[in-house]
Amino acid sequence: MTETTTLNLRGLKCPLPALRARKALAKIPAGDVLVVECTDPLAELDIPNLVRETGDELEGRSRDGEVLVFRIRKA
Repeated sequence: MTETTTLNLRGLKCPLPALRARKALAKIPAGDVLVVECTDPLAELDIPNLVRETGDELEGRSRDGEVLVFRIRKA
């Protein structure tokens, strides 16, 4: 059964969103989903780069006003 964890990183500035997302990904089992919510515009570059480095899958990204939302599946 797949679980989804939401990580609220609103208000944090680079590099904290990517660092905290990396730490959260390390804690969840393979197949689970991490939803990362950020307001830092640099996260638009940092989170996809993080996912490329870790080998996980970026299932989607969206924007809700100032909030960037990334959906990452742990490999």
